[in-house]
Amino acid sequence: MSYPELLTPEEKLASAKERLNIPKIVCICGSTRFMTEMGEADLQLTADGHIVVMPGCDMKSPHPRWADPVEAEELKVRLDGLHRAKIRLADEVLVVGDYIGDSTRAEIAYARSLGKPVRFTHPEVDPAA
Repeated sequence: MSYPELLTPEEKLASAKERLNIPKIVCICGSTRFMTEMGEADLQLTADGHIVVMPGCDMKSPHPRWADPVEAEELKVRLDGLHRAKIRLADEVLVVGDYIGDSTRAEIAYARSLGKPVRFTHPEVDPAA
């Protein structure tokens, strides 16, 4: 007797998004110094009919939530994990900006390790180029 192959969680997610007619999900990555540009990309992608996920906190801007250095470091770790979940959820990644720092470089590598297509607003900064 043969048994059906079990789907991976990623395959189950892709299948569910297709069955539910979920539009393409794009995860915006990049340095938070480009939050304005990320907002513009969000607007364009949303107007084009895509669901957009992107960084929700700019920890480079002062805020009471991350004023304490210890709390800020703990928050950064949680936000990094949350952003990786956004990348897993996404169908595609868009890297915004003309600068790639260590965090963004790690996000690009992570997305590519998952087989996610990665596009750049400035293709010349692609670490693989």
